[in-house]
Amino acid sequence: MNKLELIEKISEATDLPRSQAHKIVDIFFNSMAKALAQGERVEIRGLCSMFVKHYDEYIGRNPKTGKKVKIKPKKLPFFKAGKELKERVDMPNGVGS
Repeated sequence: MNKLELIEKISEATDLPRSQAHKIVDIFFNSMAKALAQGERVEIRGLCSMFVKHYDEYIGRNPKTGKKVKIKPKKLPFFKAGKELKERVDMPNGVGS
């Protein structure tokens, strides 16, 4: 499912115009991205948690040349699936009770 399909599902399920459903989806994702950018943790119970991992500077290797290169410190978003999501994905047809 992509963003446009999600907007369509919300629009159909709530009888909202697509433009309003689009605003809701944008607010939702922008709020999560902003929280992560500020170093906050995002948790959606039953679905997932997202947080930012900090990586210190380290020495890596260029895979083509094998030459050592310095990798700058970085921050990357990390997604961890919740228990309920894992169980639902593992069920036949993805349908829970």
